[in-house]
Amino acid sequence: MNPSPSRPAAHPHGKSRAVRVGVVLALAAVAGLLWWRSSGHTAGDTATFNARRGNLRITVLQGGSIKAVESQEIKCEARVGYQGIKVLKIVDEGYEVTDQDIRTNKVLIELDSSELQKQIVQEDIQYETAVAALTDAQEGYEIQLNQNLSDIKAAEQKERFARMDFDKYLGDTVTQGIIDQLHLDRELAAEQTNAAAQTSAMVAAASQGIPPPSAGPGAPALALASGGPGGGNVVITMPAGSPAVAATPVAPQPARPSPAAQPARGTHANPAPAIQPLPINIDFTKYARIDALGDGEAKQKLRKLEDDLGVSRKEEGQAHVALEGTRRLFGKGFVTKIDLERDDIANENARLKVETAATARDLFQKYEFPKTAEETLSKYTEAVRELGRARKAAVSKLAQAEAKLKSAQGQHNIQTRQRKELYEQLDKCTIKATKPGLVVYGSGGDDQMFFGDQERIREGATVRERQSIITIPDMTHMSVRVKIHESYIKKIHKGQKARITVDAFADKVLDGEVTLVGVLPDSQNTWMNPDMKVYLTTITIAGTHDWLKPGMTAKVEILANELTNVLQIPIQAVAPFEQSQVCYVLKGRSPERREVEIGEFNDEFIEIKKGLAEGEAVLLHPPETPVRERPDGVPAKPAPASAPATPAASPRPAAGAG
Repeated sequence: MNPSPSRPAAHPHGKSRAVRVGVVLALAAVAGLLWWRSSGHTAGDTATFNARRGNLRITVLQGGSIKAVESQEIKCEARVGYQGIKVLKIVDEGYEVTDQDIRTNKVLIELDSSELQKQIVQEDIQYETAVAALTDAQEGYEIQLNQNLSDIKAAEQKERFARMDFDKYLGDTVTQGIIDQLHLDRELAAEQTNAAAQTSAMVAAASQGIPPPSAGPGAPALALASGGPGGGNVVITMPAGSPAVAATPVAPQPARPSPAAQPARGTHANPAPAIQPLPINIDFTKYARIDALGDGEAKQKLRKLEDDLGVSRKEEGQAHVALEGTRRLFGKGFVTKIDLERDDIANENARLKVETAATARDLFQKYEFPKTAEETLSKYTEAVRELGRARKAAVSKLAQAEAKLKSAQGQHNIQTRQRKELYEQLDKCTIKATKPGLVVYGSGGDDQMFFGDQERIREGATVRERQSIITIPDMTHMSVRVKIHESYIKKIHKGQKARITVDAFADKVLDGEVTLVGVLPDSQNTWMNPDMKVYLTTITIAGTHDWLKPGMTAKVEILANELTNVLQIPIQAVAPFEQSQVCYVLKGRSPERREVEIGEFNDEFIEIKKGLAEGEAVLLHPPETPVRERPDGVPAKPAPASAPATPAASPRPAAGAG
């Protein structure tokens, strides 16, 4: 279309003139900007703050999470090893455990116990085997104990009868002299003492039963009593509640028979010498006299032989007198020859009787008496040695039975303990309610450090030993757990007041108090950032608030100190320079570096103790160009552009600390 006749056409020279004017203005703006920067003024240098006096609250602001002051943490206590155990059933997170649930033993968690039940079946079999072995060992011990009693009593009886035979034949006075001559008094006395004590102990144990003393807390024991020189007690600890122990009491052990052959345990006393085989070299013929013998069979027999010899001699005398009278009468013819021959025969018989009686007496004194005396002495000494052998054999057999009993008891204890532990593990697979509160899965971040790859708590998940499954916090007392940087921890003390703001309820401000300050840096933080040291601090919230839940994010402002009427400037206005702290005071159009003495500070302001006057304007950021000389006339060095704004003496924590 043709242009409207009423609009004049544009002049080509007018357009080019407007372009030239724009270029000139742009160049002028650039030149002005360069001059402004060359004179030491930038856009950042114009940000200033006038030093002022007022109250300064020293607070520490940090974020954390809501936790209960007290809580019941339920962990997996079953010994399941590294492979873990599955969760069959678990209550929903957020479930409110009530007192009714506690009274009815409501099950909160049920773990898979199938593997434990298999182990319990095998352990029950081994346990029953151990009980049977223990019963058999105890019965064998008692049988051996009774057999020892019988053997020792038989040996004692034989020894006693042998001594009676010895005394009966020679008389107790003579036998005692012979025993003294052979130095048997000490050995036989020791044997008799040991035997008597041992027999009495065994008889008392077998007939009455001695209550076993306690060998430890809740563990009955078997006391094996011993008597005589060098004897000692042996205590066998039996498992508490064992069927074998409860069924049959065990009597005490007899004493060791010969201290020389079997010294007392743990002692080094000189034992009495054992009886050795006796050489019978006594000349018993010197006792073959009436006056040398005691009241015994030998004396009685020797007296009878002597009496027989005396009677025979008297009869011989009578026969000889009668024969002489008959001979005189026969010579006169008063008696017949037959009478003479009869009296001659009678006289010969009397003479033969005398010879026979004398021979019998001599044979008795020379052969029968010493033989019988030595035989009775030998039987007596052999009976004593047999008694010693019986007692030694009894000790040996009883020691074997005791060893078997101890072995069975040890195996029974092991099986009992293992069986008890398995049943305890089975009970721990079912966790019931014991405390009211809100169910929260897991326990926070503690387990995450140890079980980095653990599954989320749910039905079917695998949990490991000592892993926290649920936590039931006490909702009436809540707290905030924060991590304080090491630059601020020296300002935090127990008992300081704090204000808490929960992110979910930002319009509500809660009061709190510092109740716990960490002594050492948090060890978990070293894994993520070893250079940053933070301290766990707990702030308890005052009052009870139903809307507070564990895990909520909160901010805590801890009031560390409150300064009154102090000079203060923004904390970013102070910068380190060489070995001091400086700020830049605006004087006209150029800044002046001023050394200042700083005090306490918070996240926004810092106290100035010296070097700055109220009302002076300070730059909020160090300038990038050289500054004027200091008032004392010393040329000032430019501050490095990368110098931090926080005072060197009190570095600020990195963003996001805690």
